[in-house]
Parts: sequence; structure tokens; C-alpha cells
Amino acid sequence: MNIQKITTIVALALGVLGLIFQIVILSKGDDVIEMNSLAGNFSTVTPMISLALVILAIVVLITLASSLATLASNPAKLKKAGLSVAAFIVVVLISYLLSEGVETPRKDGDVLSAFGSRLVGTGLRTFYILAVVAVGSMVFSGVKRYFK
Repeated sequence: MNIQKITTIVALALGVLGLIFQIVILSKGDDVIEMNSLAGNFSTVTPMISLALVILAIVVLITLASSLATLASNPAKLKKAGLSVAAFIVVVLISYLLSEGVETPRKDGDVLSAFGSRLVGTGLRTFYILAVVAVGSMVFSGVKRYFK
């Protein structure tokens, strides 16, 4: 059987299943679903959420497999991707080394650990470094194009 036929059949089956779940949800009505959820009963919407998660997982796996297959077929692209991943890891490592962790009380009474605080700082510093690199590359590209 052709991969295109299998994909079509799976997509059709998931679509029909989603349609059935949607009909069930619509037939119950908003008020009943809201009352059930206040009582802790989420049985009406849980199948739809589970189906959405399954579809998301399928799409992510297909995308990863396709990307990895493309990279594996072209050594130049694989090398470029490896360098990009290594550069990202270096940026995260630099951000981690520049961050410091301090135990911080939260509004709900819990305490954010020093390690958790350091991870938050790492994420922020990584974002700032990548934002500066992105803006810098856009400016460089614009200036380079202007002078050509």
C-alpha cells in the first residue's frame, strides 16, 4: 500500500473521530459541560483534547523524521545544522555562567530555588543574546544590501 493512501486513510479516520467528538460536545451544550467541569467531571471534552494531543504528536514526529531524513541525505546541510546547534549550546552555556541564582519568595507563598532562579536568568539572557544577534544580522544584511 502506498504511503499516500495510508496517510489519507489515517487523516480521514482522525477527522471523522474529531467530528464525532465535536457532535457529542455540541449535543451536551455549554451549560451542562460547565456544570460538569465545576464538579470535576471533564469526560465530555477529554476525548477531544486527547485527540488533539495525538494529532500534535503525529505531526511533530513526522516533521522531525522528515527534517532528519533531509539532513541525513545532504552532508553539507548536516554540518551546517550541527554548527548551528553547537552555537546555540554555547550561547546557553554562556548565559548559564553569567546567571546567578537567589532563592526568591513567590506570591503564592512558595519559594523559587536558587537553581530555578538561575535557570530563569539563563533563559532570559539566552533570549536577549539571540535577540541582539537577530537584530544585528538584519541590520548587517540591510546595510550590506544598501551598499551593493
